[in-house]
Amino acid sequence: MTHRFPLKEIARQAGLGTATVDRAINNRAHVSPQTQARVTAAIAELKAQETQLSARGRRMFFDFVTEAPSRFSREIQTAAEKILPQIGPAVCRPRFLSQEIMSETEVLSALNRIAKRGSHGICLKARNLPAIRDAVDNLIASGIPVVTLVTDILPSQRTAYVGLDNHSAGRTAAFLIAQTVGQTTGTILATRSNARFQGEEARETAFRETLGTLCPNLHIIDINGGNGIHYETAKLMHKVVDQLTNLRGVYSMGGGNKTILDVLDQHHLKPNIFVAHDLDQENRALIQRGHLHYVLHHNLETDLHNVFGSFLHHHKLTSDPPVNTISNIQVITPMNVPI
Repeated sequence: MTHRFPLKEIARQAGLGTATVDRAINNRAHVSPQTQARVTAAIAELKAQETQLSARGRRMFFDFVTEAPSRFSREIQTAAEKILPQIGPAVCRPRFLSQEIMSETEVLSALNRIAKRGSHGICLKARNLPAIRDAVDNLIASGIPVVTLVTDILPSQRTAYVGLDNHSAGRTAAFLIAQTVGQTTGTILATRSNARFQGEEARETAFRETLGTLCPNLHIIDINGGNGIHYETAKLMHKVVDQLTNLRGVYSMGGGNKTILDVLDQHHLKPNIFVAHDLDQENRALIQRGHLHYVLHHNLETDLHNVFGSFLHHHKLTSDPPVNTISNIQVITPMNVPI
């Protein structure tokens, strides 16, 4: 494996021992594919950050632990690496751990490993479960700040929440659907990736309350648990598709939109309006082709700037915390997709 970094540097970036890294780099035995992948990713991250290393300042390691579809995790990593040169008071070195589905045990294990090896801060996107809330509080007590991203972990002592105003997003989705379908009868499909993501729960609550006021004759059919992944989302869709008589609209809070559209098309169902979240690569293609009508988007680069800003303020490297960590909604249509 070609590299130009000291073993200790790669080991620290990967969160592994130097002996393990040495075996992986030299293709020796007893190295799992997961470990090999972590070493490869660590070297790639070091290369991406190399231009920043010439900057003066304290060197700090921050960990990102995300349960999300790979397309969204990639967006987070790209946004983080893009704004790193803008972070002045310190040289920030992010380490990324992401899986499309992370069990409670896997999240707790990851947080425990990070706590043992040390970290200057953890950015966490995970389900809001009691054991995870306790783990966040333990990290805070040990001096490691935790910033939740996109979906919150409450009640906990987390340092900050960074991401979309989820209540406003739900209300906006309801308004857009009401403007499209008017005072009519029929069904609305509302989908969430997981019932334990607090951000999506907030979206759904606000959506139901607002749509109930604006369009009282519409009936909402909801599904959750697909995690934005094709197979799981398709399985859930096939279970409810027979209930989607007179389908008027879709509000997708958690992704998997191509799968949702494919299943609807198989059953010759075409909603009048489809509202989705996040302008990732898949959604960008869908809205450009007119398959999505609106995407409720927020700027991940702004979010990641606020994540690092929260960490640096915690360590007293900046005098003020980020002014506002809640992102404004951008309503994207096929006519104003950013280049």
